[in-house]
Amino acid sequence: MSAIQEQAGKHRIQSVARAAFIVFAVAASPDGLTPREVAEALRIHQQTTYHLLHTLTTTGLLARRNDRYILGIRCAGLGDAFRRQIAPPEFLGPAVRELASRTGETAQGVGWQSNEIVAFSIARGHHAVQAAEVPYGSTNDGHARATGKLLLAHASPQLRDAYLERYPLRRRTAHTITDPKRFAQELERIRELGYAVDDEEFADGVACLAVPLGDGIDGISQFGFGLSAPAARFRAHFDEYLETMQDVARSVFASELGRAE
Repeated sequence: MSAIQEQAGKHRIQSVARAAFIVFAVAASPDGLTPREVAEALRIHQQTTYHLLHTLTTTGLLARRNDRYILGIRCAGLGDAFRRQIAPPEFLGPAVRELASRTGETAQGVGWQSNEIVAFSIARGHHAVQAAEVPYGSTNDGHARATGKLLLAHASPQLRDAYLERYPLRRRTAHTITDPKRFAQELERIRELGYAVDDEEFADGVACLAVPLGDGIDGISQFGFGLSAPAARFRAHFDEYLETMQDVARSVFASELGRAE
């Protein structure tokens, strides 16, 4: 059973779940999906697939381009509404932009919301060659991302176990950690070091670094900052990036702590 089919099967109204997961699958694909690819991803009959695709197309959530289905125009409105409604903390945006400016790399502000790992804020740096941006919203495969591993390391056992049940340790690259015991050791290492690294674990050629807000001074950190860069440049400037990120995180934490007092 595929991960998509397994998740869809847990929902009471299976047809609604299947339709939702079709939209998610199309959104995750670079060039859209053919009906056959959708059917294989959800492991459902082709006839059922065509009915669902037709319904999603008539509602504007999907559109057909040649033999492939892509996101429809209605999804643009959903994206804008989502950005308005997730209401990220005010301090994240300026801090993320400062990180991007000081390092020249793509920076993100992430945190927990509704038991999901969410990218609240994203800013690109000034380098000509940039790592691909993490999309706004919840991020799957947190076990393969520096930001995801950071938040999972500092999460309560209940929150962490629930997330990993929804998003198992699937392999993204040859470097992805998929063994539960080794992953638990990785989370312990992150807590000891005070930062997390994704060394080409989510995407080949891309490395990422993440630090918690205030270096975890507040215990279980709900927010963190991430930085993504081409792997070679990341390794050459790792110490510089880490120092800058920790400096920004400490500054933001001290400012917010002072404001709360």
